[in-house]
Amino acid sequence: MMVILKWMVFRIVEEMNRGMMLKLENLVHLHCACRQLHSLSYRKIHRTQWKPLRSSTYPMRPVQLHPQLWQIDTFTSVALSQYRLLATKEGKRPGKQKLPPIKPKIERQEVKIQQRMTVQDLARAMDKDIVHLPSGEKITFLDTPGHAAFSAMRARGTQVTDIVILVVAAEDGVMKQTIESIQHAKNAKVPIILAINKCDKPEADPERVKKELLAHDVVCEEYGGDVQAVHMSALKGENLMALAEATVALAEVLELKADSTGLVEGTIIESRTDQGRGPVTTAIIQRGTLRKGCILVAGKSWAKVRLMFDENGKTVDEATPSMPVEIVGWKEVPSAGAEILEVESEQRAHEVVDWRNYAEQQEKIKQDMEVIETKQKEHKDAYKKERERLSNLTWRQRKAALYKTNKHLIAMSSKERAESDRKVLPVIVKGDVDGSTEAILNILDSYNADDECELDVIHFGVGDVSENDINLAETFKGVIYGFNVNANKSIQQLAAKKGIKIKFHNIIYHLIDDLKDELSSKLPLSVVEHIIGEASVLATFCVTVGKSKVPVAGCRVQKGQFDRKLKFKLIRNRDVIWKGFLTSLKHHKDDVQVIKTGMDCGLSLDKNIEFNIGDEIICYEEKKVERTISWDSGF
Repeated sequence: MMVILKWMVFRIVEEMNRGMMLKLENLVHLHCACRQLHSLSYRKIHRTQWKPLRSSTYPMRPVQLHPQLWQIDTFTSVALSQYRLLATKEGKRPGKQKLPPIKPKIERQEVKIQQRMTVQDLARAMDKDIVHLPSGEKITFLDTPGHAAFSAMRARGTQVTDIVILVVAAEDGVMKQTIESIQHAKNAKVPIILAINKCDKPEADPERVKKELLAHDVVCEEYGGDVQAVHMSALKGENLMALAEATVALAEVLELKADSTGLVEGTIIESRTDQGRGPVTTAIIQRGTLRKGCILVAGKSWAKVRLMFDENGKTVDEATPSMPVEIVGWKEVPSAGAEILEVESEQRAHEVVDWRNYAEQQEKIKQDMEVIETKQKEHKDAYKKERERLSNLTWRQRKAALYKTNKHLIAMSSKERAESDRKVLPVIVKGDVDGSTEAILNILDSYNADDECELDVIHFGVGDVSENDINLAETFKGVIYGFNVNANKSIQQLAAKKGIKIKFHNIIYHLIDDLKDELSSKLPLSVVEHIIGEASVLATFCVTVGKSKVPVAGCRVQKGQFDRKLKFKLIRNRDVIWKGFLTSLKHHKDDVQVIKTGMDCGLSLDKNIEFNIGDEIICYEEKKVERTISWDSGF
């Protein structure tokens, strides 16, 4: 076996020495032969015995014979290097055609796309790395929704970030939300980088976007300003790295730095309630290094940090400045946008929270007193004005005036009076995170139809619908609205038993539309007149009934029909001068129930009113239809 292998190696080397083209299959044979020679030599040497070697100078000691493996390795490397040189040369033999290059096989990857999938989720599904730059820097992007309802969230974002990346669609240009975001950035005194997206579309016009932004004091570098503009396509991934590099360059120019020592300072980006972890917040650390066991205060809540997770959901032991991190260990859910401060002990945290609760209560009492005093002044002024108006009247005249003012209330029952006085819809709002709840409440603040039906938010919070929410809804006879939250089976059964409505939505304008329908259902039905027939008065005359004379109109039905059991109205010079029922309807001398189009008739009204030739008489029926609340929510 050893001899055959050596012979094969010898033949291959001989071909190489003669300058012959070394084929790929010969190289493979050479490589296999060398490996087998190496294996056989190694096994052979290991079967040899230890042999003592005598020396006159040195004492006798055992020596192991090793194979000259380096020679085989050297030989193989020489052969491979010769192959690389020969393989790069084109063959000059006549009639030999060059083979086309083999295209690498593109492996297709199937990725399951789900609803509400974030960039992080997509990157994880594709097994791709999302924010590392070639230079090694990291950028934390804080994405804020562009919808009008999330204005407060965008305002908070500019207060937290060091650089605002203003994303404008190349085919849409400057929109209302774009102008609002520019104003937020200016108020926070944060520099802007312009990212013109969707530049791959045929109708894209990036230059128009830059010119429109000039009116809002955003001047790009091309026009002599200091705002970098990056033309990009998020769909095709074009110039995303250029946007990241522009961000890093601006950060270097501004010398953006943070101190990783000292007590921790940060800002809560979002907060929610997790079923297994309790209150959880997403935060950006702006100063210091956050570690497990740190005592934090935010708003009216405090925490002893038990767990921390990075943007990939992995547990971390510490978080340095500009690092986004999820914090577990809060006693209550703090509000989004609240400032995080580290304190030295739990006792100090309790003192801070207690003081803030006390200060908030005092402020609320002060505001309530201002409202009460304002209402008292209004009532006092109205009372004085009413007394002055009645001061010149006699006692009987004053009684008559008061009776006339309250006449409509006296006629109603106590229950009807209560319903008429106040139509109200109590609601409870529950959201998945604090920012979503805040956005919904901001929309509800724009409600301006209290004269039709009051909207009363009796409770709001973060997390799934709870038993406490059901009890509150039962007490106030309200409706529960949930945004991106759930209710377990027992809660749903309890709500059904108590007749409480729970409405879940995951799109904000669907929730608002549902709320508008619920408000509209509280309104009384409106009466709509549906015209059945129209006629003109062609002649007038009177008939004697008993001792009185009754005016009669001779008419011709021009459209529709007249039905005696329905309502009629008399119109003169476009003014309605009478509404009511007919006392008689005749065709020639016969009493009839219905008169159709083109037929003549004579009719009299339930009130003595003289007819004029040319008057219009309308037959109509009244239908009750549901009213729609007049509130314009902006959707």
